[in-house]
Amino acid sequence: MPSFDVVSEVDLHQLTNAVDQASRIVGNRFDFKGVDASFEREERSVLLTAEAEFQVTQMEDMLRSALVNCEIDPMAMDCGEITLSGKHARQTVTLRHGLDSAQCRSIVKTIKDSKLKAQTQIQGDQVRVTGKKRDDLQKVIALLREGDFGAPLQFSNFRD
Repeated sequence: MPSFDVVSEVDLHQLTNAVDQASRIVGNRFDFKGVDASFEREERSVLLTAEAEFQVTQMEDMLRSALVNCEIDPMAMDCGEITLSGKHARQTVTLRHGLDSAQCRSIVKTIKDSKLKAQTQIQGDQVRVTGKKRDDLQKVIALLREGDFGAPLQFSNFRD
C-alpha cells in the first residue's frame, strides 16, 4: 500500500548557508558600514544583533531573502520581539520544526473532508497518509499544497 509522510522540517545545512549569506550581505551594504551588526545561529534559532531597532528589522528582511535563496520557506520563521538593551537591539528568530497537534488535526480534517480515498494517521509531529493507489496520494499532495496550515509542508518517505 503506497504511503507518504507530511512533515515540516528545516534543513540545518541550508540554514547555515542562509545565515552566512545574510552576514555577507550585511558586511557589504553601505548603510551597515562601521555598524556592529551580526547574525548568530544556534541550532534552529538565529540571533540578530545591531545598534538600532530599524537595522534589526532590515536584517530580518535580509535573512528572509537569504532563506528563500536557500530554498527554505520563510513561513517557518517565528520572529520574536525586538529587545533594546543599552547600545544594542536584539531579536531572536526561531525556525519551526515539526507540526504541532492542532496543525496535524487540521491536515487530517482537510483530507477527510475532501472525500479522497486515503487514510491518515498522526505520528508525533508528522502525519502518515496511506492509500490504495498512487494517484489518490498525488491528489492528497495537491490538496495539501493549496491549503494554508501555518507551516511549510514537505512530503517525504514516499513508499510504493
